[in-house]
Amino acid sequence: MINVYTEINRGETWLKKYRGRRAEFACILGFTETALIPGISAAGATPEDRRYTCLADAEFLYKGVAPTYVYPLPPLQAGVSPVFISRAICEALQIPITLFNAGLPDRPPVEAVDLGGTPAFCVSSGQALDLEVVRHLFNQGKAWGGQLAQKTDYLIIGECVVGGTTTALAILTGLGLSASGKVNSSHPTCNHDQKIEVVKRGLERARWFEQPRSVWELMAAVGDPMQPVAAGMAIAASQHCGVLLAGGTQMLAVYGLIRAIAEEENWIWDTSEVVVGTTRWVAEDPTGDTVGLAKLLPPVPLMATQLSFAQSKYGQLQMYEQGFVKEGVGAGGCAIAATLGQNWRQETLLKAIETLIDRYPNG
Repeated sequence: MINVYTEINRGETWLKKYRGRRAEFACILGFTETALIPGISAAGATPEDRRYTCLADAEFLYKGVAPTYVYPLPPLQAGVSPVFISRAICEALQIPITLFNAGLPDRPPVEAVDLGGTPAFCVSSGQALDLEVVRHLFNQGKAWGGQLAQKTDYLIIGECVVGGTTTALAILTGLGLSASGKVNSSHPTCNHDQKIEVVKRGLERARWFEQPRSVWELMAAVGDPMQPVAAGMAIAASQHCGVLLAGGTQMLAVYGLIRAIAEEENWIWDTSEVVVGTTRWVAEDPTGDTVGLAKLLPPVPLMATQLSFAQSKYGQLQMYEQGFVKEGVGAGGCAIAATLGQNWRQETLLKAIETLIDRYPNG
């Protein structure tokens, strides 16, 4: 149920070490105005829907099925939110969840640690975040990473940032990697041309390649508030426990940031403890090249749950097999944790997710 695609020996060693061990889930919430560009993301049918996607996902992840919601899950172009995957697994296996507000336009309607960040301006502005905010968020992530690591065997670090694959592309490009055409999206066919156009505009406005710049300035120019938090959290946690960066393109970008920060600032972290885990829909996306992207980075184990919705009774879940949605809210990482912790196979995973949808008022 778990396939390792890159750095296979390191990945399999990590899986063997954490089989049957305790997990904790840290989900980092953030917002970038990049999400409001028409057509940039399918995580919400309209730009206005996408403004509230993260709030709705956070509420459902934390509360599960409830009589009412402050922010009901928004309609998608097709399929259902990946939060159903994450919530079903965390609920069934009692995996502790901590939500972190790295920078949202509105307060989450459920308990979340406020990190004192801000939403990001659009990538195309070249001035996405204040430099002091970036450093503050990194330090907050570092402090919380050290704290959470004391309570668990391995930490799942997930995200909910609509438009985040575009900010990830911007970070990867700013790090000097040829990432164009390799990233993923929530669309069935990735909108590569649109993404790279937005990224180029932002990097040009930031005059990024005109002189040597720091990794902090890169995040300030074209990043989002989740990225410095996740990087700081992973660096600190890796010194005490395993770290599963739960996501595809976005977490590969975070991994690139971790390496760059560690090199620039001489931060100590344990590379053997950090892996990237996602879904099969991302790892084998025919309209991207996730494995190729992972190979552009300093050596990183990329793994994915082999969860399939091909036989699901729900048409919304079957849409994943057609390339819609694919990943988000730590879905792939949570599915990996279910197999690691309880040896959940395909049938058990699918049943847990479908049972949750059965209970959902609009299921």
